[in-house]
Amino acid sequence: MSWGTELWDQFDNLDKHTQWGIDFLERYAKFVKERLDIEQNYAKQLRNLVKKYCPKRSKDEEPRFTSCLSFYSVLNELNDYAGQREVVAEEMAHKVYGELMRYSQDLKAERKHHLQEGRKAQQYLDHCWKQMDNSKKKFERECREAEKSQITYDRLDNDINATKSEVEKAKAQFYLRTHMADESKNEYAAQLQNFNAEQWKHFNNAIPHIFKNLQDMDERRTVKLGETYRSFAEAERRVIPIITKCLDGMVSAAKAVDNKRDSSIVIESFKSGFEPPGDFPFEDFSQNLSRTGSDGTISNTPKGDRDRDGAPGPRQDPKHPMSRTKNKLWLFGKKPKWSVKMAPSLEDFSHLPPEQRRKRLQQRIDELSKELQKEMDQRDALNKMKDVYEKNPQMGDPSSLQPKISETICNMEKLRSEIHKNETWLAEVEGKQSSRGDRRHSADNHHHTPQGRESPEGSYTDDTSQEHHTPHKRSSPPQPGQPNPDPHEFDDEFDDDDPLPVIGHCKALYSFDGQNEGTLVMAEDEVLYIIEEDKGDGWTRARKQSGEEGYVPTSYVEITMEKNSKGAVTYI
Repeated sequence: MSWGTELWDQFDNLDKHTQWGIDFLERYAKFVKERLDIEQNYAKQLRNLVKKYCPKRSKDEEPRFTSCLSFYSVLNELNDYAGQREVVAEEMAHKVYGELMRYSQDLKAERKHHLQEGRKAQQYLDHCWKQMDNSKKKFERECREAEKSQITYDRLDNDINATKSEVEKAKAQFYLRTHMADESKNEYAAQLQNFNAEQWKHFNNAIPHIFKNLQDMDERRTVKLGETYRSFAEAERRVIPIITKCLDGMVSAAKAVDNKRDSSIVIESFKSGFEPPGDFPFEDFSQNLSRTGSDGTISNTPKGDRDRDGAPGPRQDPKHPMSRTKNKLWLFGKKPKWSVKMAPSLEDFSHLPPEQRRKRLQQRIDELSKELQKEMDQRDALNKMKDVYEKNPQMGDPSSLQPKISETICNMEKLRSEIHKNETWLAEVEGKQSSRGDRRHSADNHHHTPQGRESPEGSYTDDTSQEHHTPHKRSSPPQPGQPNPDPHEFDDEFDDDDPLPVIGHCKALYSFDGQNEGTLVMAEDEVLYIIEEDKGDGWTRARKQSGEEGYVPTSYVEITMEKNSKGAVTYI
């Protein structure tokens, strides 16, 4: 069906309809714009969410637990999902919204052109009608004037009193009016014929052609809407496979969570490498009591200990905590509080427990090996380039590469030296761990050891008459920076199976928040027991009344050593 034949008289309604069609298209374009804005905001919020929960630590500090790694995988997949939402928004912006807006402008221009042609045709037809109507009115007017002149002529011709001149004048007027009426009649007939012809062309040619163009335009608008509806859906459908992969990746990340693996990582991360503490020895505080054979008091001292001690020793500190402590606290059992007094990390990691030290050294060796391999690859590449320059001097000067080659070789030597140094430290740690196991086995077979304690250097002292009285008084805490202990003594200091005896006591001059493992947290004016003297590194080993042991800065405490302390540890 054609608008030109069926709606030939509905020009104004077609004008309104085509305007409504363009308005509807622009309304749909506005809908698409709001939809893509939602997609863009959704993608932006997703990316901000991922950024908020992504780890901000360095790669070395990232947790290795499978649950954490899986969560990071979920975040990565969610970030990719957000990218697909951005793709949807971009597709809608270019292939739907942009296309609709361009098409809307074209429709407006085309509609304006067709309507202008229709209005021009209508105006021309109206002009023809006016000309025909004017000629018709003129013909009607001339006919009435001719009739009046005829009546006047007839009246005068029949009047006997009228003069001949009056009759001739009336007759001439009658002939004139009749002639003008005939001319008006011919003009009216011509204008009528012309108007009928133009009207036929208007309603059978011009208007049908214009309306057909408007119909084609409106149908193309309808088709375009259908295409953009399809493009709107295809923009979403095209990303569904990738979104499905993102969701599959999240499911795979969920399946990768391994509780057993996480438990083993906890063990690997916090295992110190120390052996569990051994049994507590019996400490006889009744050796200073004199007994006779008739004394009815039964000694509680085990026979083995009496034989080993020989003679009664000096009386221990009455505040000695060993009588109250049932279980020795492990040296690294309590996580030190984070403190602003940061002890510097030693290059050989001797401040760490043996097992952690071994892992850190192995990690550093691996990193240095990778850097060495890079330098070696760079050296090989430079040598090849140098050979090419030597064979083809026009490509470059071989001597210009020599400084870079020398620098690379120097870096390689430095890295090899660092690797050798770290491998030496690693060998020492592994050797000490194996020797510690041997000593542990030997201690189990020989439970009764001499009263003297084993020093970190492996020496013993049985001298019970050594006098130690070294008061330390500091007016202010030491300057920042901690002394570097010997890299080998830290591991050996904890090889003892039994607790060290008290050789003195100290009073805290300042509070100290231990940061590294092995240090002891103390409050100001707190009284501690000294179990090992300062060996020159600025640290004194102490024990709290609760039995917790660790190192405190020597400059932070006032020390009083016991006289004739039995089993005092002496370092030579």
